[in-house]
Formats: sequence, structure tokens, C-alpha cells
Amino acid sequence: MTSPLVPVVDGHNDYAWQLRKHGIDPDMRTDLSRDGLHTDLPRLRRGGVAAQFWSVYVPCGDSEPASTVAVLEQIDLVRRLVARYPTELVLATCADDVERAMAAGRIASLLGAEGGHCIASSLAVLRMLYGLGVRYLTLTHGRNTPWADSATDDPAVGGLSAFGHEVVREMNRLGMLVDLSHVAASTMHAALDTSPAPAFFSHSSARALCDHPRNVPDDVLQRVKDSEGVVMVTFVPVFVSERCREWGQSWTAVEEGIEEPAGSPQWTQRRDEWLAANPCPPCTAADVADHVEHIREVAGVDAVGLGGDFDGTDLVPRDLADVAGYPALFAELDSRGWSADECAKLGWRNAVRVLRATERASGPGRR
Repeated sequence: MTSPLVPVVDGHNDYAWQLRKHGIDPDMRTDLSRDGLHTDLPRLRRGGVAAQFWSVYVPCGDSEPASTVAVLEQIDLVRRLVARYPTELVLATCADDVERAMAAGRIASLLGAEGGHCIASSLAVLRMLYGLGVRYLTLTHGRNTPWADSATDDPAVGGLSAFGHEVVREMNRLGMLVDLSHVAASTMHAALDTSPAPAFFSHSSARALCDHPRNVPDDVLQRVKDSEGVVMVTFVPVFVSERCREWGQSWTAVEEGIEEPAGSPQWTQRRDEWLAANPCPPCTAADVADHVEHIREVAGVDAVGLGGDFDGTDLVPRDLADVAGYPALFAELDSRGWSADECAKLGWRNAVRVLRATERASGPGRR
């Protein structure tokens, strides 16, 4: 007998960025795996995705004003997708919206801005993003912002600058989730020192199992527990498997030695030759389940969620290949003795609770 689908609130999907990056506009009602995409409406349904935080991401290399333009274009893109498929998608800006969408059988579409550089060091821009529906801001991406240290850059401000603390306080006042994925551990602690709202990681895993700086250390997981927050476990192999992380380091060393411009035919040929000779080690739903269980062990079952990062990575676990794959993870957890109630917390209840608690922690007159 087939187990019922567990509804999923997923913390991070880069589908919109893929459309913008490649200049494509496919029909989401069709199978888009042929286009190399992880996401479409049929597969979202098969995966049980009830709500999706659509990432409105911009790369770190752009200037701050250009990043603000890019994030606005991403917001526009997601809102147009929602308008195009009104029987399938609905814009959601609060926990009640998510639950109403679930009851109506539509996929709640939330917005999460990835990379604090998109606010151009302006609280006014932050407020306007909130007004357009953005409900989390990832404080950094791969590089530092002028006011926050990234996990994958050299420390510059010791976590958060004075203005960085202002950003966190303003997000608290608005009721916006302070997303600590991608930030340095010092930034995690600094934000948690300032924020009274629950800790939130949109797509991160456990550093005790995979020593990538993007992952969450155990001392921070304890603070996630204390704040009644959530870590939405990501599926990216280099953040999940230590062997994959080491493989990724090897590729980075090779990449840095390629003299041709990135993306050029010569660069692509060198990359493809290396990858053919050095394939990424296997990664599976069992590896992801290990992270889920470690976070449960340290921070409790109320602290786990899912943030697959589909369409934000070329590498995916063997049996979590796209947004239809969530049932494979729940099947793995079922084999480990997880109850239906625990799976529901992981799938959606913890994320909705943290969203609602963040709304309640906000200040008066936030709208």
C-alpha cells in the first residue's frame, strides 16, 4: 500500500533564476526535465509540495544598485508565474495564506530574497521588498555584504556591523524571516544575539556531518532549539556528503587553474574532461536523512524542515533528483521509525509555525 504524500513547505527553489539566466519561458504544466530543470507543476504535485519559497536570487558580482534591479525583476517574474497559473499557484505572504492554500489544493508561493547585497545597504529598499511580498532575506550569499560576513568569504566585520544589526532589527519589526543560510558562524551568532524571532535557515545542513562552512554548527543548532527555530535541510551533495565536499574542493582547485574565461568553449571542455574522469561520489536520500536526524538529535524534532535548493545546483542526490523526490526521503525516514506526526513536522508544520511566530514577534504598525 502506498503511503499518503506528506505535504512539504520547501524553503528554497531557484527555478525563477534559471528562467532569467537562460532567457526561457517554458510551460510549467509540462514536463520540464527535458530542459534540464528540476521543477514543474506535475512534479511539484508528485512530490507533495504544498508551499514553495521561490528564491529571488541575484549573483554577488553585480554592483549593489544592479542587484536591486535584478531582485525586483525576479520578484516580477515569480508574481507573473503565479498570475499565469491561478488554479495551481497562489501568492502567500503569511502563515494563514499558506494554510488557506493547502486547504484549497493550491501551491502557496512565497518569496525569499537570497543575498543581502540586493537591498543596497538601504533599509528603505528592505521595506519595499517586504511590501512586494518578500518574506525572508538571506543576509549574505557567497561573498560578504558591507554589513555581514559570509560563510565563504574572508571575515570583514566580525559577523554583523552596527548597520547589520539594524537590518536584523528592521526585519524583526516587519515580520520578515532572518535567513542565516550562507552566513558565517559569527554572523549566525550575532543575528541570534539581536533577533527575538525564531532562528531560520532556508537551505542548510549539519556541519557535524559535512564540514562545509555553509552548514550549521552544533552550538548554533542549540540556539535554534532555544529560539524554537528551524533548519530547512538542503539536498546539495557538497553540503550533505563529506566525500562530495572533498570532491568539490578538488574541482575548485582545478577550476582556479583554468586560464580560459569561465563559460568559454575551452573552459567548458576542460571542465567536462575533468568531470568525466572524476565523477562526484554518490549521494542519496539516506545521506540527507542523516542530517535530518542529527538536527533532530541536537535541536529537537521541532527544529527540522526541508529546503532542497532545486534548480540552484547541478548536482543532486541519486534518489532526490527533482521536486518529485520528497517521498523518497520520507520513505527513508519511515524505515528509521519516524512517525506520521514527526514527518508532518519536518514536511510543513515546523516551517509554518516559525513563519507565524516571526509574524507575531514583529513590531506595531509594520504594514
